[in-house]
Amino acid sequence: MLISLLLWVLFGALVGWLAGILMKSKNSLIVNIIIGIVGSMLGGFIASFIGIGSLGSEFSFDIWNILISVGGACVVIFLCRVLKIGK
Repeated sequence: MLISLLLWVLFGALVGWLAGILMKSKNSLIVNIIIGIVGSMLGGFIASFIGIGSLGSEFSFDIWNILISVGGACVVIFLCRVLKIGK
């Protein structure tokens, strides 16, 4: 369980960092991790809703899921900018 949690934090950091580069945001590591995790959930929900992904328990760390997660994280960064939250 600890390793799974660590992998999610690392995945969130990677996704948040990539989204931060794409959106040219200047957030800290902790904020990037939070944005990455929230963005992964949002991206998975949107992908499931439009039929290009699923919200099942079978999640794998592959390029497709990274792209969906980064897209979701970019949406989160955009929404934070609209709401004037963060940098």
